[in-house]
Amino acid sequence: MKTNQSIKYSIGLIFSALLISCNSNPKKEITKKQDYQKYLTLDNSSKRNEIEKEIQFWQTKYTIAPNQPTYLVKIANQYTNLFETNAQIKNLYKAEELLLEANKKLFEKSSEVMRAIARNYITQHKFKEALTHLEKAYQLGEKKKETEKMLFDVHMELGNYKLAYSSLNKIRNTKDFDYLIRAAKWNDHNGRLDYAILLMEEAKKRVETKENKALKVWVYSNLADFYGHDGRIEDSYAFYLKTLELDNSNSYALKGIAWIAFSHERNTKKANEIITFLERKNKIPDLFLLKAEIAEFDKNEFEKEKAIESFISTLSQNEYGDMYNKYKILLMVENKNQIDNALFLAKEEVQNRPTPESYDLLAWSYYKKGDLKKALEIAQKHTLNKSFEPSILLHNAIILKSNKYKNNTNEMKAELMASLYELGPSAENEINRL
Repeated sequence: MKTNQSIKYSIGLIFSALLISCNSNPKKEITKKQDYQKYLTLDNSSKRNEIEKEIQFWQTKYTIAPNQPTYLVKIANQYTNLFETNAQIKNLYKAEELLLEANKKLFEKSSEVMRAIARNYITQHKFKEALTHLEKAYQLGEKKKETEKMLFDVHMELGNYKLAYSSLNKIRNTKDFDYLIRAAKWNDHNGRLDYAILLMEEAKKRVETKENKALKVWVYSNLADFYGHDGRIEDSYAFYLKTLELDNSNSYALKGIAWIAFSHERNTKKANEIITFLERKNKIPDLFLLKAEIAEFDKNEFEKEKAIESFISTLSQNEYGDMYNKYKILLMVENKNQIDNALFLAKEEVQNRPTPESYDLLAWSYYKKGDLKKALEIAQKHTLNKSFEPSILLHNAIILKSNKYKNNTNEMKAELMASLYELGPSAENEINRL
């Protein structure tokens, strides 16, 4: 990217990082309004009401019997469900507070509660804190296999790939759903997408024999992502619809359909209709990033800036901790006055999560600052040939070109064009300039 380019391209990378997408040029209309229109007229107030009744039920029981800390765990679970429904971060923090209280009352002797705290911290992107609680859970000894599964998850997030693989081997069971989905994640991380899809499809078969709607929703939406990543847009769309059939207020699936409409079909009107509906339901920061990208593609500078301001305002009004650091950095590097702040935050991300993704943010910040050699040094050591993420590949190509590595960028160009759907339409011109 040119150092004086607008925020357009960064916004495209930001949203594409939120959805695992695919490799495809726009060819034909896939999304049909009659397929998903009914999901744009529903509200989830009844679901929220049910959760709030459950909270009240368990709160009453705990008030009567305050010597039962397991009731606190029940209440915390419902606050987590509420967060997943309305995306209000305060509910996630309330769940954390209740779990920590329960843990204290149980004298830190429950591995189940330790795992629940770790799950909460994973959602908050507090991966080191999650690891600490999982290690304690493992030492307690109860259901070590369940702890091992979560250790894989956290080690992957922290970039401890050898430890993650060790945990994966310890839970190896090709008939187990939890193993299959983690093996799929491992293979996708290592660039073996075809095998990752096969494993996820096997997980789907396993879960479809059970009456567990939540797991079906999870596997359908993740398969939709994988299919998109593989260029199978119609299959991706079909599985987003299957997700909505089970969970008619599933925002993730609707965002996925909006991305197909925008990036594959280049139909910004259709995409905006879905995003506007989702925005009415919840003020999720992610939505403003997508709105900004769509507005940029439509050459609507006013709407783009308004969406970016809404994103920043939403973050300032809610304490999200580290959850949106990546996206904040990608925005800050577009402002010369904030590049040093971006560098500081990128260095923090590397300390917290020394993954190729974090190092990419650091390399990109140095590149935007104009320190091309430092950017190249970081890329060569930490991101080149260490990630299959298209946004990282594009950053690598730009950094290499800025350091006169022309041959390398030529090799990357075809692969990046094949990943244009995932990167978003805004990246096309930048790829052509390589």
